[in-house]
Amino acid sequence: MKPPPPNALANKIVVLTLAFLMFSGTLGLAAVWVRQEIFATANQNRVTESQLADVTRKLDEVRALVATAESVHTLLAQNQAMHLALQVPRERQVVRVEIDPSIELARKRNIEALMAAETSPENLNSNALTVRFERASYRR
Repeated sequence: MKPPPPNALANKIVVLTLAFLMFSGTLGLAAVWVRQEIFATANQNRVTESQLADVTRKLDEVRALVATAESVHTLLAQNQAMHLALQVPRERQVVRVEIDPSIELARKRNIEALMAAETSPENLNSNALTVRFERASYRR
């Protein structure tokens, strides 16, 4: 077998060098693209944070206005300015709630649903009557 010509080895080296340069160039472009995406995301986060700060500031302003409008002095001034003749409620008109109203309403609704289920025609079998009889006997 005859040896390959001396320039064949040089051709392989040139081809491998070009392949390595293309590979490293592709990696470089990918790194630049990733950095650009990070920069764009950081800018978007900065804009979102500034919008959030604006909304929070506006919400604080509205809360301050509501607190001012609900103050006793302002309400009394509005009452006189509009000639409403409203009076402060008497103590017997005030109802103080000890527990959370939503929990109490849910409890009442559940009791009503339970009573409706007990009196429905489908549940009027001998077992239900026995249970009612036992309940009635415990109440006496």
